[in-house]
Amino acid sequence: MSDYPTIPLETFREYPLEEMRARLKAFYEDVNRRRTVRDFSDRPVPRDVIETALRAASTAPSGANMQPWHFAVVSGPETKRKIREAAEAEEREFYGHRASEEWLAALAPLGTDADKPFLETAPYLIAVFLQKFSEEEGEKVKHYYPVESTGLATGILITALHHAGLATLTHTPSPMKFLNQILGRPSNERPFLLLVVGYPAEDATVPDITRKPLDEFTSFIDD
Repeated sequence: MSDYPTIPLETFREYPLEEMRARLKAFYEDVNRRRTVRDFSDRPVPRDVIETALRAASTAPSGANMQPWHFAVVSGPETKRKIREAAEAEEREFYGHRASEEWLAALAPLGTDADKPFLETAPYLIAVFLQKFSEEEGEKVKHYYPVESTGLATGILITALHHAGLATLTHTPSPMKFLNQILGRPSNERPFLLLVVGYPAEDATVPDITRKPLDEFTSFIDD
């Protein structure tokens, strides 16, 4: 018996097999429409939509239930401008000096470069931070698997926003320490990524790329 309190599992819901298949098929067809967007509209998005998506993200499993993440939601034009300026400075270094020719060749089909206007155009930027530790009553409390946990939460967030009818872009300028400075986040938090959120521009285009078929990324071991 555990020395810690437990409660009955009352939230699990089982479905008949055919309904299970139908629900999964519908879910797959929905998420298969998701595309990373780089051309955003400045159309406003209600804050409560973002809040509900963040609540969905917070349901992610995490190491020892530490929930080692923080989401800094930016809508102010001045702060977005500062983030764009800092991100583009890092991106110019990346494209001009740090990236290998091989890396640049891999990025070429995506049409990316150091110019990031979407950081100001989109109505929301969500800076995702992972917390390496927290402080409770003056004591450091280690967080377990913060990278994996924050990645799971971010994946749910992206899926929730897509399900709501919004577009996203995962932006990862490197390094991203400028996000701590601009957003006033403490040193125990490490920037994980910057999520751009909004409606796609009416004339938005996306690269003509495909996803791997199941047999290229899956193996089944039956004995």
